[in-house]
Amino acid sequence: MSRFWSATVRALQPYVPGEQPRLANLVKLNTNENPYGPSPRALAAMQAEIQDTLRLYPDPESVRLREAIAQFFGEISIQQVFVGNGSDEVLAHIFLALLKQDKPILFPDITYSFYPVYCGLYGIDYRTVPLDEHFALSIADYRPPNGGIIFPNPNAPTGRVLPRAQIAALAAANPDSVVVVDEAYIDFGGETAVPLVHRFPNLLVVQTFSKSRALAGLRVGFAIGHHELIEALNRVKNSFNSYPLDRVAQAGATAAIEDREWFDQTRQAVMRTRAILTGELETLGFEVLPSAANFVFARHPHHDAERLAQALRSRGIIVRHFRQPRIEQFLRITVGSDAQCATLIAALREILSA
Repeated sequence: MSRFWSATVRALQPYVPGEQPRLANLVKLNTNENPYGPSPRALAAMQAEIQDTLRLYPDPESVRLREAIAQFFGEISIQQVFVGNGSDEVLAHIFLALLKQDKPILFPDITYSFYPVYCGLYGIDYRTVPLDEHFALSIADYRPPNGGIIFPNPNAPTGRVLPRAQIAALAAANPDSVVVVDEAYIDFGGETAVPLVHRFPNLLVVQTFSKSRALAGLRVGFAIGHHELIEALNRVKNSFNSYPLDRVAQAGATAAIEDREWFDQTRQAVMRTRAILTGELETLGFEVLPSAANFVFARHPHHDAERLAQALRSRGIIVRHFRQPRIEQFLRITVGSDAQCATLIAALREILSA
């Protein structure tokens, strides 16, 4: 700990991202990356952007991309769209612009582990709300006075999803608080809450290009909500980095969201593989939570999760294990390609029979 650190830095407990190991012939099922790759149209758009114009600053307002996002969802204006350098940056701006309030904010006890990190960074008081015994979120638990509510839908790392009607009920029950729905995985089986933003000025929906559009390496995320919420985010962005998205990112993301055919084709493939993977795991004796994401959350009643993760790693297969109360016996397994999932199942069959 350096004597030059600020008091804020001294108190921080930074987020730990999923491991990115450099191993040959690795079956990487730990960070929920899309196995099918980006839209060919997105790749072509990015390649076309790599020219002399890179010496010029990008559009600080990302107008073309915001127009494409608005058009994709329909009945959304460009003034209702905010874009940032990955949904993590968008979320960081949300915490500072909208969730730094006098009352504590609420989020689930088992959820995206970046949320408490943002609270520590910005000095935001928070309370965690326990998921029920089935690891589901109950909106009835989010009625106490609060400075805001945030949760992923589907939740991470559980994969469980709330229907849109329950999100509407939650927003209606908290009219004086911002309700942030983090939809990083929504395209793999859930209903987006975007249509609700017209009814609820306190509702903000966050999405990413990292998962269903296979652009995790590009870092593009966005939020949709009432124009006053978006204005708050822009005030923070323009006080921090007025050029968050470069020319290549804007071109690639715009082409990706315009390529609906590739989007539908690849996400449907992930969902088909998820159903097969779930069935295979259950055949091996695993309990698998219902998932609407591009991963499954599973535990075996007779085998320790950490040991299973280590045994898989020794075979060149990486999955995510969380040393966290209530879920320390679960593994989060990305839905990879059919071949990757078959390799995983063969390895688990060998490990469990040893």
